[in-house]
Amino acid sequence: MFRTFRGRVLVKKLSMRRREFISSLSTTAASVLLADMTARAQTPKRVYRLGHLANSAPSEAFARQVTLPELARLGFVDGRNLVFDARLGESDALPGLMRELLAAQPDAVIAVGGAAIAAAGAATRTVPIVTFGANPIELGLAATYARPGGNVTGVVILASELEVKRLSLLLEAVPGRQRVAVLTSPATAIGEAAMRKAAVGVGVDLLAFPATSPADYPAAFAAMQAAGAQALVISATSEFYRHGQQLAAFALGARLPTVCEWADMAQTGCLIGYGPNRTALRKRMADQIAQIFRGLPPGDIAIETPTVLEFAINKMVAKSLDLDIPLALLAQADEVIE
Repeated sequence: MFRTFRGRVLVKKLSMRRREFISSLSTTAASVLLADMTARAQTPKRVYRLGHLANSAPSEAFARQVTLPELARLGFVDGRNLVFDARLGESDALPGLMRELLAAQPDAVIAVGGAAIAAAGAATRTVPIVTFGANPIELGLAATYARPGGNVTGVVILASELEVKRLSLLLEAVPGRQRVAVLTSPATAIGEAAMRKAAVGVGVDLLAFPATSPADYPAAFAAMQAAGAQALVISATSEFYRHGQQLAAFALGARLPTVCEWADMAQTGCLIGYGPNRTALRKRMADQIAQIFRGLPPGDIAIETPTVLEFAINKMVAKSLDLDIPLALLAQADEVIE
């Protein structure tokens, strides 16, 4: 009896191990099949064309440094199954450059900045457009963040909301300043209106000085000094970012503490830089583009907003302007440049 019982136990154990082994093989096979299916979905046999429209070289550089590597991670590799076609020019040249991109029949086009987004939106209502910067809803190119509809999706940098925050940070850094200049361009009207409303609420006189090209900068800063401006907001535009070092030098010469739209602009001479983490946003764009390449309509892909913001203060600039930045503000900064 004892031997028979042990034999049955042994047979039972062998049977269980056999089932476990077969189950393990099935699980492994399923995993291999799933991985193969995923690889096939992420590495299409066809070659995709991705256009890029912008009016600043840094915008294209960010696409090459961040968006393309992220697309490669998602299975779309530049030079293998992806062709990246970039066009760069001043605002008045963008409509023509967009027509050139469309002639190559792209599968999607990245448009960076208000002027590029407007040019892309005016040129096509069928080719998917993935935007960076200006709000496509405010430009009439999308219905809502969650369900854009149409052919446009992307990421927005919340210019109006962040311009108000920049003004607040500047006033906190240099309390008591009553006359604040704003360097503006045709693309910054919405942000300027938001700042003007906020300035009224805190008793600050906001003075706007337009500049449409670098040739306008000397006169704009001379006018700021003549008007008695005590601080400066450099509005959020790709043009002003491109000329950030030049503008910071003008501001320093005019003895104006300045806030700019990106944290790294504090590295090039602004007193304060505050804005979204562009790397995170550019990676999100890559995910949106990959979804389009896989067949999802852009109108079904949610427009995304920043989740990570960066704040930098340049203490060297503060010292050159004889400013003592409040310790409470310094403690909030992600980076303090000594």
